[in-house]
Amino acid sequence: MDFIDPASQGVRRRFAPAVLALAGLLAACAHLPPLIRSGDALAPEEHVRLGTSYEAQGLRAEALAQYQAAVRRDPACAEGWLALGNIAFTDGRLKEAEASFRKALKASPHHPGASNNLAMVALARGGSMPEAEALAQDALRQGGSLRPYILDTLANIYLRERRYADAAAVIDQAEAAAPPDSPVVRAQLLATRDSIKAAAAAQDRAPAEGQR
Repeated sequence: MDFIDPASQGVRRRFAPAVLALAGLLAACAHLPPLIRSGDALAPEEHVRLGTSYEAQGLRAEALAQYQAAVRRDPACAEGWLALGNIAFTDGRLKEAEASFRKALKASPHHPGASNNLAMVALARGGSMPEAEALAQDALRQGGSLRPYILDTLANIYLRERRYADAAAVIDQAEAAAPPDSPVVRAQLLATRDSIKAAAAAQDRAPAEGQR
């Protein structure tokens, strides 16, 4: 990702691994309807689990159909909306991803995965950084295994705002929270750290070059 000229597509590629990692943490839906509707014998959380299985096998169309079935069965199924948002995000359909993540948050306020991913959409679309920071901070308060991902998102928000010292401090926290046996996560955090260093160095060089 080029932080001198951070294009949306670069941000999207940079953050796609975090979105996919969050998709693997899907749990039961927030609300289950009392009756099984005619023609659909699966409960919403069962559709989500089946969709996650399909997605793990690379069967994206089949996964998408299951996630859509989950939210049809229960419009308050936060995990179904989260999964739909993740697919839209990785496909570059950012407006659709944002709508899905907002529906997930409406169904389950303070959902850490939805809050984090909505902040990532703001980064990718060049949206409001104050809102993105508030979302990331709210996700952090929920804690859990998503902490390294959320801290990485927060570091990139600070990077976008040219708050390089804050970004570096947050990456320190993320590396401390990352499991030692997660090379993919650690590689992502290292890439963010390198981007922070490069952007800070470029800023330091700018005044000197302007005096020539």
